[in-house]
This record gives sequence, structure tokens and C-alpha cells, in this order.
Amino acid sequence: MPNPETPALLTHDWSMGYPMTLRSVRLARLHVRRRLTMWNWTGDIDDAVLVASELVANAVQHARVVGHELWLRLAELEDGGLIVEVSDPVRAAPKPGVAPDGEGGRGLLVVAQLADDLVWFLRPEVGKTVRARLAVPKLRTSGT
Repeated sequence: MPNPETPALLTHDWSMGYPMTLRSVRLARLHVRRRLTMWNWTGDIDDAVLVASELVANAVQHARVVGHELWLRLAELEDGGLIVEVSDPVRAAPKPGVAPDGEGGRGLLVVAQLADDLVWFLRPEVGKTVRARLAVPKLRTSGT
């Protein structure tokens, strides 16, 4: 089981709770784009928005529990990387796959392609957290 501790060297940290509704997916996209723009994050904001959107959608679809909400967290690391976490009230492991009708089921596969690291861990009180880490691409120096 991965270590749930976030690396200590953070330059920004933000989190917000959302109801377990499809509307939350759209709101999360807007909030992530706005927050990363405010932070002047140098990574691919479109990728980060897509990662957050897929993780929130996955929580809404597979972890909806009456009386609970999901939590989205963004943490910018000192090296410019970004942690995107979504916590929900269900302790079952997230399972990537494709729906039998071919529609949907690809969210975690998309996240795994965009993220440099994708892990999940149980929360002490209730539920789990799915964490994706996005690195900032290294700038090429001339002559390489």
C-alpha cells in the first residue's frame, strides 16, 4: 500500500468538497483550471484538468454514498510537479477497465497515461484517496 503522506515541500495546496453529482465534474474542471492559472503552474494545465475531471467522475460514478461528498485536492510541489487527489467514502480499490458496451470505463486508463504516478490508499476514517502525480516537463537546452 502506498504511503499516503504528501511530499513535504509544497508551494501551493488547495482542497474543496463536492457533492456526489455529475455537476461536480464540471465544477471541478473549472476550479482546477482557475486554481492552476492563479498559481502560474508551468505544467500542462489541460492534462491536469483532464486528470482531475476523470478522477472526480470516477468517484461520482462508483463511490456515491448518501450523506457523503468527495474531496478534490491540488498540491504544487517545490519542483513544479502537481499532486491531484480525489477522496471518496468507498474503500474498494479503483479498477480500470472498459464498460461492456464500450462506453466509458477508461477514466483511470487515461489518468495512468497522463500521470507520472498513480496510486491509491485507504483513509484512516472512511474511504480511499486516489492520487495522481504530474511532473513538469524538463525544458530542453539548446544543442540537445
